[in-house]
Amino acid sequence: MKKPILIVMLTYNDKTVENAFEIFEQCKHSKAEYWGFKEIGLPLNQMKQLTRYMKECKKTTVLEVVAYTEQECMKGAQVAVECGFDILMGTLFYDSVNEFCKANHLRYMPFVGTVTERPSVLNGTISEIVEEAKEYLAKGVFGFDLLGYRYTGDAVALNKEFVKRIDAPVCLAGSVDSYERLDEVMDANPWAFTVGSAFFDHKFEGSFQEQIDKVYEYIKNK
Repeated sequence: MKKPILIVMLTYNDKTVENAFEIFEQCKHSKAEYWGFKEIGLPLNQMKQLTRYMKECKKTTVLEVVAYTEQECMKGAQVAVECGFDILMGTLFYDSVNEFCKANHLRYMPFVGTVTERPSVLNGTISEIVEEAKEYLAKGVFGFDLLGYRYTGDAVALNKEFVKRIDAPVCLAGSVDSYERLDEVMDANPWAFTVGSAFFDHKFEGSFQEQIDKVYEYIKNK
């Protein structure tokens, strides 16, 4: 059985940190192969530069967009294409955004459920969220950005049930900030999960790179 992939997010409270390039430079030789950041926090030229450098370092790149209107979501998708990202996570689902991603060979992983605010909050019943995801799968999305630990209900139950019932890549994004939650992630066994703010808050102890490698090894060897 494949282990969940760690996606390192150079973000804090759903915003890209100003020294994202510097942190990546320090940690580019860590064991993490997937890296990303948010659509706000850096000027576009710096986003392009950082994405290009990550790809030169053979990393898979992820842009997570916290946006809710069709116009904002499309703008995020356009930024992802302009910067050369491999994966677009986030945005509420819109057919226009989905078609744009398909046309530009961008893997699209939208939010599911009722998502509001920033940092995001997820509402809805588990069955509603699952059925919504099935609708989007039928329209050809690559996978889903599931804000499991931002859920106002039973996060553990949602994560397990969603991954079990959805035959597509699922990324558990947001608030994975303890070894207990890493165990829960392993139990749900999604395709991937993100860690961002927790590394900046030293929830896994040590330097940024030491924490990345700790989490990577914990998942690998569990």
